[in-house]
Amino acid sequence: MRIITWNVNSVRPRLERLLALLGRHAPDLLCLQETKVTDEAFPRDAIEAQGYHVACHGQKTYNGVALVSREPPEDVRRGFPADPAADEARVISATLDGLRVVNAYVVNGQALGSAKYALKLRWLDALAAWIAGAHLPSTPLLVLGDFNIAPDDRDVHDPELWRNRLLVSDAERERLRRLLGWGLTDLLRQLTDEPSFTWWDYRFGAFHRRLGLRLDLALGTTPVAARLRAVTVDRDERKKTTGPGTPSDHAPVIVDLE
Repeated sequence: MRIITWNVNSVRPRLERLLALLGRHAPDLLCLQETKVTDEAFPRDAIEAQGYHVACHGQKTYNGVALVSREPPEDVRRGFPADPAADEARVISATLDGLRVVNAYVVNGQALGSAKYALKLRWLDALAAWIAGAHLPSTPLLVLGDFNIAPDDRDVHDPELWRNRLLVSDAERERLRRLLGWGLTDLLRQLTDEPSFTWWDYRFGAFHRRLGLRLDLALGTTPVAARLRAVTVDRDERKKTTGPGTPSDHAPVIVDLE
C-alpha cells in the first residue's frame, strides 16, 4: 500500500505536476494539503480521469485538504469536533482497506507570541484530544500531513539559526511529542536518524543550498509501524525541471506499507 502526503501549495496551478506524480508513483492514496480551492472548484474531473476518487474539504484562497484514492474512501469526515479554527478547512479523514487516515494541515502560527501562535497551540491540543478520544493506539491509524513543526534538530538545516523561532519552538515540539506519546510513531524516524527535509523556502536558493526543514510527517500506530517498508522524500518534485510551472515549496513524502 503506497500513501503520499504532499502540501501542493495550490492545486490548480500544480495540476499537471499532480497528474504526473500520480503516474510516476501510482499511489493508493494521495493526501493533499493547502489546496486553496473550494470543493466546487476542485479539479476533480482531470484526476478522476486517471482512475482516482476525490474527497475534498476546501475553501477559497486558503488552507484546504483532499484525499485522492484508487478505491472509494469510506466514512469520510471533514474537520473534527471542538476545532478552535472550525472555519478553516484543515482536516479530512477516511478509511481505506481497514486503515484509518487523518490528513491534516496544521495551523502555521505566524510568529512566536502572536494570536495565531496561541491558536496553533490550542489547535494542536484539540487535535490530540480528538485523536485520543476517537481512536485507539492498537488500531491501524495513520496521521499525516503538513504539521508546520520540525520535530527536532535533525529536521533543521541549521538548528542554531532557527533556535527560538516559529516551527521549532519548544511549545510546538512539546505538542508533537504529546501526540506521539499517545501511541504514534514518526515513521521516517523508525527507519533512519539521518537529516531529512521536506520544505525549502522559495527564496535564497534554499533548495539547491539544502537549507530545508522537515515539516511534512507521517505518524502511525503500532499496527501501521509494523507494516512499514519505506519512507522516501520525492525531492525531484521540488525541482523546477520536473514539470511545468513553479513547484510547490514542499516535496511529497511517500510511505510504503506491507
